[in-house]
Amino acid sequence: VRNSLSIQGESVPVTKINLPNPSEYPKSVGDEIYSPEVHKRHTLFCGTNVIQTRFYTGELVKALVVRTGFSTAKGQLVRSILYPKPTDFKLYRDAYLFLLSLVVVAGIGFLYTVVNSILNEVPAHTIIIESLDIITITVPPALPAAMTAGIVYAQRRLKKIGIFCISPQRINICGQLNLVCFDKTGTLTEDGLDLWGIQRVENACFLLPEERACSESLLKSEFVACMATCHSLTKIEGVLSGDPLDLKMFEAIGWILEEATEEETALHNRIMPTVVRPSKQLFPESKQATNQEMSSYEIGIVRQFPFSSVLQRMCVIARVLGEKRMDAYMKGAPEVIASLCKQETVPVDFECVLEEYTKQGFRVIALAHRKLESKLTWHKVQTINRDAIESNMDFMGLIIMQNKLKQETPAVLEDLHKANIRTVMVTGDNMLTAISVARDCGMILPQDKVIIAEALPPKDGQAARINWHYADTLAKCTSSSPAINSEDIPVKLVHESLEDLQMTKYHFAMNGKSFAVILEHFQDLVPKLVLHGTVFARMAPDQKTQLVEALQNVDYYVGMCGDGANDCGALKRAHGGISLSELEASVASPFTSRTPSISCVPKLIREGRAALITSFCVFKFMALYSIIQYISVTLLYSV
Repeated sequence: VRNSLSIQGESVPVTKINLPNPSEYPKSVGDEIYSPEVHKRHTLFCGTNVIQTRFYTGELVKALVVRTGFSTAKGQLVRSILYPKPTDFKLYRDAYLFLLSLVVVAGIGFLYTVVNSILNEVPAHTIIIESLDIITITVPPALPAAMTAGIVYAQRRLKKIGIFCISPQRINICGQLNLVCFDKTGTLTEDGLDLWGIQRVENACFLLPEERACSESLLKSEFVACMATCHSLTKIEGVLSGDPLDLKMFEAIGWILEEATEEETALHNRIMPTVVRPSKQLFPESKQATNQEMSSYEIGIVRQFPFSSVLQRMCVIARVLGEKRMDAYMKGAPEVIASLCKQETVPVDFECVLEEYTKQGFRVIALAHRKLESKLTWHKVQTINRDAIESNMDFMGLIIMQNKLKQETPAVLEDLHKANIRTVMVTGDNMLTAISVARDCGMILPQDKVIIAEALPPKDGQAARINWHYADTLAKCTSSSPAINSEDIPVKLVHESLEDLQMTKYHFAMNGKSFAVILEHFQDLVPKLVLHGTVFARMAPDQKTQLVEALQNVDYYVGMCGDGANDCGALKRAHGGISLSELEASVASPFTSRTPSISCVPKLIREGRAALITSFCVFKFMALYSIIQYISVTLLYSV
């Protein structure tokens, strides 16, 4: 299915599978309670398009409705659009105060005219007309119309440069933005990932990194077999589709994937496995004998345990054609995979190598493999528990993916810095990757220090505490990671006045868990941390909204730029939210850019400033014009 509504972050085709059957599992799974986050793979969200289905003879599929109306994610979005939190804007507040003072002035003129006219015995109806005339002169009825005219022109100019606006009042506010939050993936960086290289492990030692995984020597290796089978790709109308990361990985080895057609699955009760095999181009022409042998080399995927963000891994059981025993292949977050492997197969310098890559901003995925016992038959495999497979694996190595910066990113951020507009990164990605991207794009300058605030919740009677350490010395391989002991570090670093901000070259970085603990247990530190916080990693959608509110509480005018998916709440809450995607979720944001690049941010601020000046000048003109008229008319009445 493809989820067209990207609230759940599934804008690519995703395979949905049935809920695990409790009767086949040990007690632990039977007691599990359904939660949409944990059981995302078994849940069809509102707005989902079903692209392709497979059914097996005579078995109906039963579905259960879990949430309706405002309880659904889409419902909550609609509610936040219908009833947004009011954004307070100083210009409008001051405008109302000014109008009130004009009303008071008009009141004085009104009383003066009435008294003056009565003393001079003017007829009653003339008194009523003249005195009411004073009020309409002083409080200009054309003021709202004149101020709207400026905004309408600004909206037209924005439309010309491809930025659409559904809340014109916000254009003025954009002129005052002094901080912009950016999402990372798809906003600052390209959407997809490119394969940078692979680093295999042999005899518990890392080999040198290799650029290509489709070399002839690796063709029959376990490593390539894992890349070929451990994914959730499927063919839709003859085209491979699925997770972009899986696609890149599969394309890198140049294999072919073949699936059973719908007719075939309808005829057979037993599922026909998906088969992968090397393409003909991978075989050298000369070696005819091996060519014959290789052309019959194929692997069938017998069972798939889909990727789960909670478990941070996926696993498949596959069988090489003609082999007796089946193989289990697993890929996922390196730390998780390493913990499920036999320790003697994991290289000693695993953590150092991994950190070297994440520091440079690479996305790293680990692979593992295990031969299954020969007693595991096809039937047993279909009902076996996931935990029974995912243990005692052999660690095979790392796949290194690169997330490239968009071309225009560094230039746009430099423009914003020159204009003294602060930039902040809010992302769901890994902390070290985020800091690396922040350095690459110029959000954090090379000489600046990054301090990671790691907040730990209260545990076993110990109070909640915060550990501070420099990002560069986070390395677990250096035994003496110098933690900064001082508890009151932000107090030393943070100057209350914004003038000193340029002097202090410190940036705080923290992840979502730490942010939640700080919000709950260290309320007094929040303003100081958000004044210098530059990187917020592993943030959940609602935490992004909380961060925007925290920044607004310390008197920032906050802009938010994201690609719509999990940034809905933050886009809505910020003073100026710009969505870079035209999916349904962008309805939440006041501005939507037609070009999916952050170059629209300076343009919007520029137009906002122009609109703000226009509103201000129109306001001054209308106010002066009415006061001049008021004084002259009062003088004429008295004459």
